[in-house]
Amino acid sequence: MAASGERRDSEFLSTLARGLSVLRAFSRDRPEMTLSQVAAATELSPAVARRCLNTLVALGYVGKKDKLFLLTPEVMGFASAFLESMNLEEVVRPHLQEVRDKTGDSSSLAVFSNPDVLYLVHVSTNRMVRLAAGVGTRFPAYATSLGKMLLAHLPPAQLDDYLRQTPLEGFTEKTITDADALRRVLRAARKDDYAGTRDELDYGIVSLAVPVRAGTPEVIGAINCSTSTSRIDPDSMLETRLEHLRSAARAIEIELQRYPALVHSIRARAAT
Repeated sequence: MAASGERRDSEFLSTLARGLSVLRAFSRDRPEMTLSQVAAATELSPAVARRCLNTLVALGYVGKKDKLFLLTPEVMGFASAFLESMNLEEVVRPHLQEVRDKTGDSSSLAVFSNPDVLYLVHVSTNRMVRLAAGVGTRFPAYATSLGKMLLAHLPPAQLDDYLRQTPLEGFTEKTITDADALRRVLRAARKDDYAGTRDELDYGIVSLAVPVRAGTPEVIGAINCSTSTSRIDPDSMLETRLEHLRSAARAIEIELQRYPALVHSIRARAAT
């Protein structure tokens, strides 16, 4: 995110925002970058990008190899602090494991992080998949079952903003790239309280998701199960997986009552 788009108030540290934008610029597609590439990715000036990088190198969060910069394992400390302080493993993982054990599918919890879904917990299987997911993984919301479930429950104005600002790129021939068609799918998902996808983010992937609430009608996250299309078709997945997912969602919702800080954390992220 560009520093030029930052809000301005007396309590806002633009230098901190710029440093965080540098950390976020690294990705699977950009594991190593030169100074000029970091500046382009963050829309910062080369001088500002250089100061941010040098500071992050001094703090140990970024390493340097010749002219290339890269993240170090030290950045994992941020994720660990969140996972440990919010008790995610205790609240969510056992119920996702139960879904995995009953279905043989991988299972995940994700939240909306505009314009993506952000995975907070993931329980995998031993089956090979083309698109691996894990804690911290981001996928475009409109092309995933988790994302469709979360988009379906956005306030109307927020959904309008999302559709206006988010390019609907076609990852496969089955990806929904028309905003009106996506709206129809989201209306159905909101009515049915589940969302499914097949071959939309990548070929060979079928997935089903249900919402997770926090004691009110408000949806704060979603859980899913995902597997290969060679194992099951969408209709059979709906018939055999939906109740397992809804049971797990109810169990997680009960657990969330014991950990209000986790709910507040997710709500705070959604409000930003």
